[in-house]
Amino acid sequence: MREYYTITELTREFDVSTRTIRFYEDEGLIAPVRRGRTRLFRQSDRTLLRMILRGKRLGFSIAEIREIIQMYKEPPGEAGQLRAIIRRVEERRKELEQKRRDIDALLIELDNAEEACLTRMAELGVSPSS
Repeated sequence: MREYYTITELTREFDVSTRTIRFYEDEGLIAPVRRGRTRLFRQSDRTLLRMILRGKRLGFSIAEIREIIQMYKEPPGEAGQLRAIIRRVEERRKELEQKRRDIDALLIELDNAEEACLTRMAELGVSPSS
């Protein structure tokens, strides 16, 4: 296992921009070692970056990710962190399920509107493709 990674190596590994990594650094989520102007990331920074990106993919906010990371570093520790992640995943799932129901309802409304238009066009003797 390597001791340090450069920002370029992490951008390639995680397919993110240097700006993204710098943003997470500015937010205090990762803290690379500095040697002059060079940022050197430890294995722990690499692991945190993986966790941050996973949290973003799951739809967590930066504040939520910060809270989960902080739990790992302090009591209640990993068990508390895992409970918080489960709670956040359940909340996110509920939000997405509601969005799915909203989209399904909207699609039905669009189908009804389209059908009403097609019916009226048929009554007028007008072709829908003209």
